Amino acid sequence: MFNKILVVCVGNICRSPIGERLLQKHLPQLKVNSAGIKALVGRPADPNSISVAAEENIDLSLHIAQQLTAELIAEHDLILVMERGHINAVTKLAPAARGKTMLFGQWNGQQEISDPYRQSREAFEFVTAIMSESALKWAEKLNKA
Repeated sequence: MFNKILVVCVGNICRSPIGERLLQKHLPQLKVNSAGIKALVGRPADPNSISVAAEENIDLSLHIAQQLTAELIAEHDLILVMERGHINAVTKLAPAARGKTMLFGQWNGQQEISDPYRQSREAFEFVTAIMSESALKWAEKLNKA
């Protein structure tokens, strides 16, 4: 059973905070956190992430980026990453985590979710739509488990 989920991207200011909050919304019984492979530690969520997330009734105003660590990985039962290359970054820090590391878009056609950082608002809207679909599919799978 998965009780603690960690959502991972690169900077922990765009994709993973949105993914974290979407999963919290759909799976309120679980503990969900986020972190970045090369986190912009201490920074708030990107303004575009905050704005687009607000349209999904998600509040990112209190988000503070944190660095992915082996300890964080060990604390969580499931690690969800945005891109296949992130799986390697996670397993480099914690080789035993390979079996519990999957794509956020796993049940959405094993879709990778591209980084909208420093792109247009439309890029953030596109990514958020994919993440919203993916979070719903994860919720369906995990609620059946």
